[in-house]
Amino acid sequence: MNEHEKINYVEFPAKDIEAVKTFFGDAFGWSFVDYGPEYTAFSNEGLNGGFYQSELAASTVNGGALIVFYSGDLEKTVLKIEGAGGSIIKPIFSFPGGRRFHFSDPNGNEYAVWSDISPE
Repeated sequence: MNEHEKINYVEFPAKDIEAVKTFFGDAFGWSFVDYGPEYTAFSNEGLNGGFYQSELAASTVNGGALIVFYSGDLEKTVLKIEGAGGSIIKPIFSFPGGRRFHFSDPNGNEYAVWSDISPE
């Protein structure tokens, strides 16, 4: 695939770098590489990226872009996120083409998870 002028990296704000590393490590098995005390990077998670020290949070309410994960089992993913310390901010709902929910990490950044698989 030609990588020229394609989205290659994403960065998120984080009030607490250690908390976000613990959350994504516990919820999704991510690993990180630290670049000083105010930045950590992740890779091989669908899109490479990082978290930078900031008191702000990314949310659709304030016009932030929404990063959407895919899941083969939304209900299990909800449990993993809650078990790792995340908060469900919009419970599972249907939309044309599937179902999804929104959650926030411990720093308040908003994400969504969707699936085209119906529960049995």
